[in-house]
Amino acid sequence: MDASSTGIQEPFDLIRLSLSERVFVKLRGDRQLSGVLHAYDGHMNLILSDVEETIMIVDVDEEVQPGAQRTVNVAKRKMDMLFVRGDGVILVSPPSRT
Repeated sequence: MDASSTGIQEPFDLIRLSLSERVFVKLRGDRQLSGVLHAYDGHMNLILSDVEETIMIVDVDEEVQPGAQRTVNVAKRKMDMLFVRGDGVILVSPPSRT
């Protein structure tokens, strides 16, 4: 299947085809979102619903020993609706299409 048969000619076409579907969004600051895409614009501002946010928190215990182990904690929260500012968006992954 080539790009012309799927209607994808530009990167934003892929986002347009993902409207009303669940997408994965990677943000700056070790944050990830999964939610239903309702709207977007040319700055990659997004409006998502039924959102689950995952935050990776890395703690380094340098007081005990330099080069000490890192502890990664994962915090999750759910939100009904969220506006995502586009300058923090690193990646938007559409749903898998088989």
